[in-house]
Amino acid sequence: MTERKKSEKERKERVRVFYYDKDKLEERAVKSERELPPKNRSGVMWINVDGVHDVKLIEKIGKRFGLHDLVLKDVVNTEQRPKVENFDSHLLVVLKMLSKKGDKSNRIEIEQVSFVLGEKFVISFQEKERDVFDPIRERIRNEKSPIRKMGADYLLYSLIDEMVDNYFVILEKLGEEMELLEKTLISRRSKNAMNRIHRLKVELIHLRKSVWPLREVFSALTEINALTEVPLIKKATKIYFRDVYGNVIQAIDAIETYREMLSGMLDIHLSSVSNRLNGIMKMLTIIATIFVPLTFITGIYGMNFAYMPELRWYWGYPVTLLFMLAIGVSMMIYFKRKGWL
Repeated sequence: MTERKKSEKERKERVRVFYYDKDKLEERAVKSERELPPKNRSGVMWINVDGVHDVKLIEKIGKRFGLHDLVLKDVVNTEQRPKVENFDSHLLVVLKMLSKKGDKSNRIEIEQVSFVLGEKFVISFQEKERDVFDPIRERIRNEKSPIRKMGADYLLYSLIDEMVDNYFVILEKLGEEMELLEKTLISRRSKNAMNRIHRLKVELIHLRKSVWPLREVFSALTEINALTEVPLIKKATKIYFRDVYGNVIQAIDAIETYREMLSGMLDIHLSSVSNRLNGIMKMLTIIATIFVPLTFITGIYGMNFAYMPELRWYWGYPVTLLFMLAIGVSMMIYFKRKGWL
């Protein structure tokens, strides 16, 4: 297969269009922007683009729908902070999509998703092919679903709501991992606890950076009509965005709670390590203390003077051993009564 044919095949798989209203639905993959329906066509159109590395394709789509140059620039730059930008006839909404890696690392992947909302269309740009929008696709395919009767603003809400709901799935898995780590810390069976705590701490920092700005995003979405020539978000849809805003606040609270829990786990781990070290040092100190008098006795009888008492005594050796044993046992009993053992 030539590089040109391969590129066309990848493009066909990357761009998918849903065009629908309450009576009909069209769903197809497209090879180029020429196959896209016109933006002023009746009904709602959702264009999903997987991959933002094909700059020429994105530029052609932007030209076809009259998107601002800054929109295309923000779409290609995948290091954007979640935000909303108003361009009069259309809006740009940049969010972060969360997912768990399927490998042993079980790390959280953060992917930028950019939405462009027009009067009758929504264009979504993703970094990768994988997403969480399959339930939305199934709802669109169902002719009895309420989404078929609503406008493009409701479609944008549905897509964003699905992403936010997925935040709770990720947070639930993260919470289960933290509970398991806490149990291992208490049972003192974790050998790489510090590495696991550090990894979770880094993931929570990334999560906070991805979720925290969403408060400003949804506040802006509910007030955006005052700044645009076209009422892109209807009054009835604002209620749904306020509901998503409440879910975002819950996700932020959960992240802050997990951060506090992780700080507590770090304290538990450090205290556990310190306690084990103190226990080891206490045991070594007790052993050394017991051997001090025993070493003293053996040191005296180890001197090589010619005239020493008990050197010729027949019972000297066993009596000395018994005396040393009695001293050791007595000290052990004394330490036990003092609570040092």
